[in-house]
Amino acid sequence: MGGIIRNVDRVRNRMAIAVFGGGRWNIFFDERTHIFHNGAETTQLALKKGERVYVDTMLDGQRHDIFARNIRVGVSAPPADADGQIIAVDTAHGELTLRDSINSVPVHFGIDKETRISSGATPTSLQQIKTGALVHVKFAPESGNRGIAREVIITAAPGAAFTFVGTLTYLDMHRGLLAIHNLTDNKNYDIHFSPDRHQQTDNLGVGSSVKIIATFEGTQYTAQSIALSDDAGKAQRD
Repeated sequence: MGGIIRNVDRVRNRMAIAVFGGGRWNIFFDERTHIFHNGAETTQLALKKGERVYVDTMLDGQRHDIFARNIRVGVSAPPADADGQIIAVDTAHGELTLRDSINSVPVHFGIDKETRISSGATPTSLQQIKTGALVHVKFAPESGNRGIAREVIITAAPGAAFTFVGTLTYLDMHRGLLAIHNLTDNKNYDIHFSPDRHQQTDNLGVGSSVKIIATFEGTQYTAQSIALSDDAGKAQRD
C-alpha cells in the first residue's frame, strides 16, 4: 500500500500513513523492517512526516497489528499487491471493488486491455469474475482512489471445491470450526464443519494430520469430508 506519512512515533516504532484512496493506517516497524530511500537501504531516520512511502505489509501474528516488512521512501509508484474479496464488479466501466483482507477497506481497481485475468492457470475475463470471489491483484497504484490492475488471479470462486492437506492448528467442536495449515501453499485456512456429519471428528485434535475437501461458499469454507491423513506428517518430515 502507498500513502503519505502523517506522524512517526520512534518510541513505539510506528507511523501513521494517510493512504492513497482514503483512510489512515497505523503501521508498526522494528529491526526486521527493511527501509529503502531511492533504492538504497537506509535507517528509520528516513521516515519523516510528509514523505511519500510504499509499504509491504503483513499482520503481526501475536498483536494483530499491521507490520511493515519493507518501506520504500521517496519513490515513484512501484507495482503493488493486494488480497481480498470482490464486493462489486462493474463490467461497463471496467472496475473491480475489493475488500482488502488486512483492514477490510474497499479498494477500487481499473481493468484495461493490458490486464491479465486468470483463474488459477486458466485465462479468463472480467465478465467471469463474480461477487464473493477471493482474488490476488497486482496493480500500479495511483494517487486517486483506484489503481490499474496489471494482473487479477481468482484464488477461490463461490461454489468451487478445494482439497486441503495439512495439520490442524485450531479446533472448536462446539462452533464447528477448525483451522488447517495447508502444505500446498503454506497458508492457514479456517474451515467450518458439522460435527455430527463427520465421523472422524471425535478423533481430531490440534496437531492431527488431515485431508479436507471443502466448498468455498463466498463467506467461508465448509467441509464436505474430513479424513485423518498421514500425508501431512510425511510431507513435514520430508
